[in-house]
Amino acid sequence: MTAGERRASAGVRKHSLVIAGHKTSVSLEAAFWDALKEIAKDEGVSLAALVARIDASRRGANLSSALRVFALERAMARPDSSEAD
Repeated sequence: MTAGERRASAGVRKHSLVIAGHKTSVSLEAAFWDALKEIAKDEGVSLAALVARIDASRRGANLSSALRVFALERAMARPDSSEAD
């Protein structure tokens, strides 16, 4: 394992969730879990409900990838507070 691979995997966390009545576990970097939890909080839903919604709308991508893309798209869509200055 290279140094870069060790850094990339160092922050990976696995969460177990129930989605559509089925238990599953998803591994994501800590930063993505933090972002998804914040989005769920902002929307007034549980993390499991948010993940279930993303799962239902993904097209062919694996769930981990769909969650990363969702979190990234949300982050990119937020107004940059530095532009307000």
